[in-house]
Amino acid sequence: MIYYKFKNKFLFSLNDEYDYEKITEPQQALDSCQELYFLIKLNKENSKRAFVINHVSDLFIKEENLELLKLNIDIAANDDVSEKILKLIQNRKIKAVNTEYENYEECFCSENLNKKKVHLLALGDVGSTLLMGLKLLGGNSISSIGIFDRSEDKIKRYEYEMNQTSLPFELDELPLVHGIKREELFDCDMFVFCASKGVPPVGAEGIDVRMVQFEENAKLLKEYAIMAGEENFKGIFAVVSDPVDLLCKTALIESCGKLLPEQIKGYGLGVMNARAAYYAKKEEKFASYLTEGRAFGPHGNDLVIANSIENYDDELSKELTKLTVEANLQVRKTGFKPYIAPALSSGAISIIYTLEGKFHYSSNYVGGVFMGTKNRNTPMGIEIEKIHMPEKLYKRLENTYRTLDEFMKNYK
Repeated sequence: MIYYKFKNKFLFSLNDEYDYEKITEPQQALDSCQELYFLIKLNKENSKRAFVINHVSDLFIKEENLELLKLNIDIAANDDVSEKILKLIQNRKIKAVNTEYENYEECFCSENLNKKKVHLLALGDVGSTLLMGLKLLGGNSISSIGIFDRSEDKIKRYEYEMNQTSLPFELDELPLVHGIKREELFDCDMFVFCASKGVPPVGAEGIDVRMVQFEENAKLLKEYAIMAGEENFKGIFAVVSDPVDLLCKTALIESCGKLLPEQIKGYGLGVMNARAAYYAKKEEKFASYLTEGRAFGPHGNDLVIANSIENYDDELSKELTKLTVEANLQVRKTGFKPYIAPALSSGAISIIYTLEGKFHYSSNYVGGVFMGTKNRNTPMGIEIEKIHMPEKLYKRLENTYRTLDEFMKNYK
């Protein structure tokens, strides 16, 4: 390990290839530091600029890919890794910084978890329901919620209604909701894209109705991805509109490199986890999901539900996956569009958990693909959960990963 100092920050690398001031007595520096920055070179065409190190194996990766979801027990201990570094990894206090990016030195800092300004675009069925969730749940994490819609009457309505929604005596506890202008959309810490077009009507139950929306929603998203890039937006670009994984990649492409991969998050998997849990509570054979299960992938047909990561059953998992994927069709049979649970489970709840640094389900950039996993935002970057991966489960994840990758290769 080679150790460096940059201003008041301590850095380290596996190779001696940087011009920073070298630390001649690294142990003394390590003893005093509370956080470290690991310098690594990865192909920036398919890797993030920065992420938190959550296992010692992250120090030795050669590329960012789906393998990051695996817990690599072969590198559980390494003679070259000091106890101090292992302790910092355990406490999520080491940030990997990809020095192939320009301006990578901007990453030599940790993010605070103070209350954030959230701006929400579009107050349709999903956006308005999500807004209600953010208002009710955001007292500890949101300072204010700015809302914008092409309809000024909608903005006025929800500004009135939401600001007349209050706890009985803690009258300033919930975040203020206020209308904003289009040019103010990116004056915030998190931008939430809920605009949607081409939602299939009730009765149009195709194999995967979400994919019908991609072409139209991609056109809508492009405008705001370009705008975010032009305004040098530094916050989280949250995509709630379907299909979230593909639209996240669209946002990255259309921003022409102005948005970083780790800035973009897709919120669609939370409701799939909730739907799997719904069936796990109804049928005893799926009960293991409630304590041992996981959800992966997109909000759609390529979803992967694992009944258990401790005692994985491939057939049982595929059966539960099918029920989960088709759960929205059951709502449509009642004559209503299935947007309430997605807006709350995937949207409001998962967004609040993101802002509070809690584990949740959302899609993040993994080796060129936005992949839904259990993850959290830490002060040192995004942490994607690593698990002891059953081989049959990993094969399913590879298929989903490949499908998402191939689809976006054809995007223009």
